[in-house]
Amino acid sequence: MPFVPHTIDDERIMLETIDVSSIESLFDEIPSDLRNGQLEKTPAGVSEMTMLRLMSERAAQDSISLSFLGAGAYEHHIPSAVWDITSRGEFLTAYTPYQAEASQGTLQLIYEFQTMMSRLTALDVANASVYDGAGALAEAILMAIRANKKSKSKRVLCAGTVHPRYLAACRSIVSNQQIEIEVIPYSEETGTLEVSALGLYESQDFAGLVISYPNFFGCLEDVDQLTDWAHDAGMLVIGVANPMALALIKAPGNWGEEGADIAVGEAQPLGIPVLSGGPYLGYMCCRKSIVRQMPGRIIGRTVDLDGKEGFALTLQAREQHIRRAKATSNICTNQGLLVTAASIYLSLLGDRGLHSVATRCHYNLNSLIEKVSSIPGVSARFAGPVFHEVVFQLPTDATNVLQNMSAKGILGGYDLGQIDEKLSDCMLTNTTETKTEADLQLFVNVLKEALGGC
Repeated sequence: MPFVPHTIDDERIMLETIDVSSIESLFDEIPSDLRNGQLEKTPAGVSEMTMLRLMSERAAQDSISLSFLGAGAYEHHIPSAVWDITSRGEFLTAYTPYQAEASQGTLQLIYEFQTMMSRLTALDVANASVYDGAGALAEAILMAIRANKKSKSKRVLCAGTVHPRYLAACRSIVSNQQIEIEVIPYSEETGTLEVSALGLYESQDFAGLVISYPNFFGCLEDVDQLTDWAHDAGMLVIGVANPMALALIKAPGNWGEEGADIAVGEAQPLGIPVLSGGPYLGYMCCRKSIVRQMPGRIIGRTVDLDGKEGFALTLQAREQHIRRAKATSNICTNQGLLVTAASIYLSLLGDRGLHSVATRCHYNLNSLIEKVSSIPGVSARFAGPVFHEVVFQLPTDATNVLQNMSAKGILGGYDLGQIDEKLSDCMLTNTTETKTEADLQLFVNVLKEALGGC
């Protein structure tokens, strides 16, 4: 039975009071052809008990013993304090901080998030986040087009090792502005860009170069050479970086002689759980010289007339503001709960804690690679350094192997045949600090069984 906050008698008294014959007559101004009528494809309502049972069954579909699946979303340990604090009322129900005098707590939290992301990426400025990593990259491409005054084109070079879903999302977003994304093929031996193969593009006009670090295959690009090459060619450099990896490897702001100009990525590893397709948290950082082209919100720290510290929204350039002709984007932000969770996660772990987590991730992957190498016909597909993901080449089609592993309670990785037929015998496998030596050995044992069943 549907819940309603009033009785039939309440409805009757209300209608009599306003001298209306029926509730339907309240909507008689709406023409019949504009009304939806009954929603034919919507199932009938169910009781709360039935609904809870249904949702529990659906949630159970996601349950699995062990996951080695990464490909953009990573299972890290989240200290219980992160979401205990994030779920407090002052965070959970906080509204967008337009009124600085009533939003100092929220504004300071966002400011601290920006500070930590700037430190992590070694860049001057961070914004109050965007919706996800793919959206952040699209915004970065638009930003590079606006900011690069040396370039007259609306073209951007993109490494073929950038996450294919990110690339697809970017094309959907920027194509309507007649922006062209040209993809550079990667080396089939190393799984990275070869600097020597970039000569083809030197004489052409591009606004920017997109580099992923680590890239989609888990490999580490030669970011120093790529960055210097792009700058010599008059391009801005956009780095797509896993923030957890930046605790261990070189930050975008330190790439090459001058550093990357923009850094974006997915901040989900920083205290955000892996659920059924989200939520996600895109971050954006840039050098100070192009900050006025950055979309979203930026929180600034200042002092009032009495010299007391305070925080306020600054450099806002959104479409609903007075100077809307200066708008750089119509995005709002993802500044609420996810930024709160990421800020708490980073503050709890600190520099040493984050470095320890990243180191453990890398150690576990090296251990797994060593164990898997004992299986005949299985090896790392690409040569070169990796962080916490690796492509394993199998002696058979990866789809069947992964299905067999899943039947044993293990998500073995991402089937790369979904993005490239040439990689149909390959899977992208991830390890984080959550995996033990026993977990790694179980992976090897189940992989052996799965190969035997193919």
